[in-house]
Amino acid sequence: MVKLIRMEKIKVKQIRSSIKRIKSQKRTLEALGLRGIGKEVVHSASPNILGMIKKVEHLVSVVEV
Repeated sequence: MVKLIRMEKIKVKQIRSSIKRIKSQKRTLEALGLRGIGKEVVHSASPNILGMIKKVEHLVSVVEV
């Protein structure tokens, strides 16, 4: 039997530019759905999303919803 775990939602907002950043950080922002400064997306707080946020934490802000 598979147990369903209720994951919290988090709002991720891009606060700094991806210009002059390494390609992997740019691709991580794109994978998160962030296409420019001030853009916001809502994701579930899964381990893979949290890992991507950790990689670009200097470019984004995170708020629990």
